[in-house]
Amino acid sequence: MVELRDPNFKRINSLELASLFIEQSVKELREKIKDEKVILALSGGVDSNVVAALLNKAIGKNLICIHVNHGLLRKDESKEVIENFRDKLGLNLIYLEVEDYFLNKLEGVSDPEEKRKIIGHEFINCFVEEAKKLDGIKYLAQGTIYPDITESKGIKAHHNVGGLPSKLNFELIEPIRLLYKDEVRMIGKALGLSDNLVYRQPFPGPGLAVRCPGSITRERLEIVRETDAILREEFQKCGLSEKVWQYFTIVPEYRTVGVKNNKRTYLYFVVIRAVNSVDATTATVEEIPYDILFKIRDRMLDEIEGINRVLVDITPKPTGTIEWE
Repeated sequence: MVELRDPNFKRINSLELASLFIEQSVKELREKIKDEKVILALSGGVDSNVVAALLNKAIGKNLICIHVNHGLLRKDESKEVIENFRDKLGLNLIYLEVEDYFLNKLEGVSDPEEKRKIIGHEFINCFVEEAKKLDGIKYLAQGTIYPDITESKGIKAHHNVGGLPSKLNFELIEPIRLLYKDEVRMIGKALGLSDNLVYRQPFPGPGLAVRCPGSITRERLEIVRETDAILREEFQKCGLSEKVWQYFTIVPEYRTVGVKNNKRTYLYFVVIRAVNSVDATTATVEEIPYDILFKIRDRMLDEIEGINRVLVDITPKPTGTIEWE
């Protein structure tokens, strides 16, 4: 059964309401957790950033953040997480390098639901194994938000919702599970987080796995990572990063015929997706001016090996979801 928001729940659309939510949440978290320790999956995305700040305010050093580099992150993602949270904010942060482990588990798996479940299951296993090395861990915190819960019912599995093992040895802490993405951002602002941390693009829990439709390969992961970096760089230069809610690239498991240097090629293609949304339940397509689009296209084709075609996805949600898997 899907947990529903109370009809009397006031939508958090102001810093005042966000502060009230924080005050109440901190009180409830302290009463529940007391002097116990909590581990948190800190990906660097908006949801886990806000949960980290909220728990840090409530329990301080009893929060232990774990950043898992499973090889499915954007370019320089782990570096930014370490700099922002361990070096600047002083949170307890453990870094796990497990790229080979995850990619071996995902080898040959093409079904999107199976990929999500494997990633979710192994993600939790990382915490279990790391917790064995620590003393007194009772709780596992997650950045589950409301669309994760509603979408897990008949649409797609979420690592925060459908990937948990049945015999979990931790009690779950999910302080923002009934909030939409815009409300989470408002909470982050009220907590004093920088805009860089609060207004980051939403990033799926399974990471780039859902942007490599079909069986994941290191080659396509690298293409996604590099083309995504080009897209973000060019959007930043032209100001679109401030106007577009989410933008990224997809590299399906499919090749097309092309021509380069007067020779036939048979390479992958890249799909650009740029959408605007408030709460992730619906999304509209953002129009990208052709001059900017052509510059992005040229950079991708010139700088990235293994591709010969660039497409643009103009499908709204509904009928399509924001991510392809």
